[in-house]
Amino acid sequence: MVSVSDRVRAALARPTSPHETRGASVVRPVVFGATDGLVANLSLIMGVAAAAREDPHSVVVAGIAGLLAGGFSMAVGEYVSVRSQRELLDYQVELQRDQLRYTPEQERAILVDIYTSKGLSAMEADLIVDRILADPERALDTFVREEIGLSAETMGSPYTAGLGSFLAFSGGAFVPLVPYLLAGPALAFPLSIGLAIATLFAVGMGVSRLTHRQPLRSGLRQAALGAAAAIVTYAVGALLGAAVHG
Repeated sequence: MVSVSDRVRAALARPTSPHETRGASVVRPVVFGATDGLVANLSLIMGVAAAAREDPHSVVVAGIAGLLAGGFSMAVGEYVSVRSQRELLDYQVELQRDQLRYTPEQERAILVDIYTSKGLSAMEADLIVDRILADPERALDTFVREEIGLSAETMGSPYTAGLGSFLAFSGGAFVPLVPYLLAGPALAFPLSIGLAIATLFAVGMGVSRLTHRQPLRSGLRQAALGAAAAIVTYAVGALLGAAVHG
């Protein structure tokens, strides 16, 4: 079984081809989880800071609560999502196994139609299908991929998905909280914003290495979106704080 660290190392290794997409299965959950955690907790911290008039204790409590709530929510969501996909795949595999056993000619015709629709001649499709059907396990795997469009390799483990999402979200959510844990009240607010925006910019530039987009543009896009979310929640928090405190 491939470990999470092995997957991360493979994603960060230099691509061997401009068409390579080996990091896609790691990039999406890690980037999504970390960015979601960072933006969500930054927004929460900014809103609470504005409403509580930058009371550091209220901000820290809200930040830790947001980190844990969001992290567990992401973990449960990813686990259930991947587990459901795996259960669907298991059901489809067994169903396909029965179809190959009891209606082999019908299944053969389906696979021939799939290959002819991709541009092969009837003779070429017949030859390929005969070779595939000669190996029952290969035939089963081919039908699941070609007819149903599912693949175990692209799904991963629900436990890995859940844990990875929790760690990614928590790591991102911890960034805007750090200044409130280490710095004084006067510095915590600007440092929180600055550190969060800088991290978003770095994440955007890192993603550009895999998407082959312009690094500066990707970094600025991430930073701008995070800043916009923080500004909106700060403004809403300030309005709510003014209403509550009179």
